[in-house]
Amino acid sequence: MTEARVLVVEDEESYRDSLKYLLSREGFEVLLAETGPQGVEAFQRDGADVILLDLMLPGMSGQEVFRAIRERSDVPVIMVTAKDDQVDKIIGLELGADDYVTKPYSGRELVARIRGVLRRQSMSANGIPDEPERLSVGGLTLDPERLSVARGEQTMSLPPKEFALLHLLAQNAGRVLPRQVIIDRVWGADYFGDTKTLDVHIKRLRGRIEVDPSEPTLIQTVRGVGYTFEA
Repeated sequence: MTEARVLVVEDEESYRDSLKYLLSREGFEVLLAETGPQGVEAFQRDGADVILLDLMLPGMSGQEVFRAIRERSDVPVIMVTAKDDQVDKIIGLELGADDYVTKPYSGRELVARIRGVLRRQSMSANGIPDEPERLSVGGLTLDPERLSVARGEQTMSLPPKEFALLHLLAQNAGRVLPRQVIIDRVWGADYFGDTKTLDVHIKRLRGRIEVDPSEPTLIQTVRGVGYTFEA
């Protein structure tokens, strides 16, 4: 019995073939697409439990494919690129990718990352950890059912990871949370990705909730330790 369905969107034939062999051997059902439009079409037609998405694709960029898929689904997406470039990494994280790997990658690490995002998705879908409660702090009201935050009459929806991060910080207002504690609580203790994903999400949150994101008053950086929410 297959473990899960993985959609691989990759234009390099050698990588597609090796990934199909590796993932099939590990018990996954593997779907392949070699262009951006084919990736979107394959997902719409057959679905997937997790997507390995190359950033550099013909027809549509990886970013465009990601946005098209996100309009329809919160399926976990692992961004893949041949570029070991900080800009590309930040692009992937800012889009909301669940993880990020750079070619060449080890098969064992890739399989572990796939299983990690699937495990976190399963825990979230089954209500583990417990669904956070509605919370009002620092002039903000957080609504877990709608994944929204309100300030006065203004309400905005947040991506799931951003909401989970904000809720964790707000729930522990006045306490300094170490970076690793935040990552473990929001992304899971088995998260293998770049820890800069936390900084990217903090920057995006500040852009949404701070009056002046360049001079934040709610989410404070404690240099060398982590972050704290000042109510």
